[in-house]
Amino acid sequence: MKKFLRYISPLAPDDSGACSVLYELGGITVICDAGGCAGNVCGFDEPRWFTKKSALFSAGLRDMDAILGRDDRLVAKLALAQEQLERDFTAIVGTPVPAVIATDYKALERMAEKKTGVPCITVATDGTKLYDRGEEEAYLRLFKKFAEEKLPTEKGTAAVIGATPLDTGFITAERIVSTIKAEGFDEVKCIGFDSGLDEVKRISRFEKIFVISPAGIRAGKYLEEKFSLDVEVHGCPLPEEYIEKLKALKSTGRTLIVHQQMAANAVRDIIGGDAVCGTFFMLDSKAAREGDLHIADEEDFAEKAKGFDLIIGDISLKRALPEHKGEWFDLPHFAVSGRTFTK
Repeated sequence: MKKFLRYISPLAPDDSGACSVLYELGGITVICDAGGCAGNVCGFDEPRWFTKKSALFSAGLRDMDAILGRDDRLVAKLALAQEQLERDFTAIVGTPVPAVIATDYKALERMAEKKTGVPCITVATDGTKLYDRGEEEAYLRLFKKFAEEKLPTEKGTAAVIGATPLDTGFITAERIVSTIKAEGFDEVKCIGFDSGLDEVKRISRFEKIFVISPAGIRAGKYLEEKFSLDVEVHGCPLPEEYIEKLKALKSTGRTLIVHQQMAANAVRDIIGGDAVCGTFFMLDSKAAREGDLHIADEEDFAEKAKGFDLIIGDISLKRALPEHKGEWFDLPHFAVSGRTFTK
């Protein structure tokens, strides 16, 4: 029962992360489920529904479809959707159902491409991991599929990997773009965030690639190896008003910052001192400092949070620490509470 949650809401799962990366790329995304996982993505884990459209469907698997592995029915539905919508590519995102019946994703990909006539990518998520794992796999699958040639480098350009609402708390890339531009770039594109599939295909043209969440690190390494691109791990940009509030914080005790690693790093750089970063998600050893910690579950959080005088993290996490008597600075994390920085 260690994974049982008594105080914290369920964290966004890997299939939601994959769908978030694919949301704005102009394809047809099919969640391979009976409807429940798609409802979770549409109802809780994607804030852009209020401002942007996306072709996101549930496979609508019935009991016998799952038991017998009727992939042909899924492909037929996908082909019909493509016939009506005429998108640039299709994507199939996994859930616990295909994981349990051992769906052959490579075969499914080939079948879909043959039937629809457009590229297909499959993301083998299983709904049991957290959102950053799904994002990580989706980024990697996209670049392997669509980034095929090395283009001439365009000076003054930068691309950002790892920017989704789940990671950043923003519903547009405006703040991220302005932050990176201030570092001396004329053109900045966030992959899958206020940008489409063309930027994925033309990723090798950028002078610099910034990774602002652990979910983008594997894709960054792939691009570095394939195209010899200049890839750098970068702190996740924060809203100006939060930066000012963080600068004004006065704490003489120990500080724990709970968020995704790069956002926590950005906060630590702002407040200074020897703050410790903790995360329920991926902890990258190269982006972390000595003493940073991974949080496995509620019990682990309660244990590791002992002795800290100030905790900076989503206010919804405070319920899990009823014995904490110190200060708390609210820093929203959409993957934890469904709260963005936009009021």
